Amino acid sequence: MSTQALRYFGRLPAILAIASNLALGTGCAMLPIPSHRDEDRTAALTVSDIPRELNKASLPVYRIEPPDVLLIEAVHNIRPAGDPLRTGDELSIQASNLLPIDPAADPLEVQFKTVNGVYRIQPTGRVDLGPIYGEVQVAGLPVEQAQEAILQYLMKEIGLAAPEVSVTLVNIAGKQAIAGEHLVRPDGSISLGIYGSLYAAGMTVEEIQAAIETHMSQFMHQPEVRVEVLGYNSKVYYVIVDGAGFGETVVRVPVTGNETVLDAIAGINGLPEVSSRTIWVARPSPGADGCAQTMMVDWEAITQDGIVDTNYQLFPGDRLYIRSDCLIKTDNVIAKITAPIERLFGFTLLTYGLLRTTNQSVGGGGGGNGNGGFNGGLFP
Repeated sequence: MSTQALRYFGRLPAILAIASNLALGTGCAMLPIPSHRDEDRTAALTVSDIPRELNKASLPVYRIEPPDVLLIEAVHNIRPAGDPLRTGDELSIQASNLLPIDPAADPLEVQFKTVNGVYRIQPTGRVDLGPIYGEVQVAGLPVEQAQEAILQYLMKEIGLAAPEVSVTLVNIAGKQAIAGEHLVRPDGSISLGIYGSLYAAGMTVEEIQAAIETHMSQFMHQPEVRVEVLGYNSKVYYVIVDGAGFGETVVRVPVTGNETVLDAIAGINGLPEVSSRTIWVARPSPGADGCAQTMMVDWEAITQDGIVDTNYQLFPGDRLYIRSDCLIKTDNVIAKITAPIERLFGFTLLTYGLLRTTNQSVGGGGGGNGNGGFNGGLFP
């Protein structure tokens, strides 16, 4: 082996020592874990007002945020009285006393001029009263004005003396049903179809229900809606698993209002193989001071002894951090540092062996010069 290769191998213990120091400096120092066998600590946790298993608290009033999904149902979806008629609407028209101005008219002819039935407004905006009376333009008029327009038409155009006309709208439902699932969009609004959109972020269910009814009153008569949150997607907590020197895994879990530390870890199928039992809950600080709020978890007490003092209830925004095993992390860090060096040594030794074999082969077949061939001076 060459002197240079030996020099590399001679440095290997020092490299391993450096890698070990680096690994120990990357967070393997054990944090103090509260022990359930510490009577003072147990007493302090027992009287604490931090919500935990067997002493849970209700979450604050739910505020709607993206990307929640709302279920909206229209309880009262009636068109307003002054809503203009449009093509496709069906009108129930009844006309009586259809007597001509001329008293000498044939009574049998009058009998065939009766108007009583359901008539659809045609694409032209007119309602067809039959071949005798013809068509009347009503689209764009409220029901009362449409009734007056038909009355005036029968009097002036047809020549009836004193007709009596009644017009009602058959389908009094709104233009479009808003019932169904509605996603809160990234800008905080929800779509109400042809009725536009409405800003919903930050509102409670009762507030958004009242806001929708106020908005829909422009298009409906005394609208009533029912709103429920179908998908609670905006309130989450995070389970962060240390990968023992190979990154960290973050799992985003929706909050249902009842999860504890044990529920969260059960949701990721238990502690990973590389994890230690150093676990804590980091709760976001409500103020701007940036002060960390961490609550250590005694995993053995929760699982082996059924002591719930540190089985905290999780709230939106909480971070449940699971630290990796110190020895596994140290081994992985050392492996990452030494792997390139091992590859370099392997390549050097492979090249050295190949050249030495080639050198011996050439030296043996070429008649020899005291150094083993034409390049025998390269190697001892």
